[in-house]
Amino acid sequence: MSKAESMSKAEEMKSDEVLRVELEVFRREHRDLDDAIAALEASGRADQLRLRRLKKQKLALKDKIARIEDQLTPDIIA
Repeated sequence: MSKAESMSKAEEMKSDEVLRVELEVFRREHRDLDDAIAALEASGRADQLRLRRLKKQKLALKDKIARIEDQLTPDIIA
């Protein structure tokens, strides 16, 4: 393995580590938004515009999570 190939593998591993950290952060934010939405809905006096915005943020996080999971999952050719 050449030095360039070795560096590429190291960069790829680091990239995977960064993606895993980002994934955990996004998952935590997603759970926090879920809790905030549930609390607002339970209060019975939730601002509908605010609820919509929180749900939109939650959906955007879900999409980011799915993209990162796809990047971290190796392609398997059947």
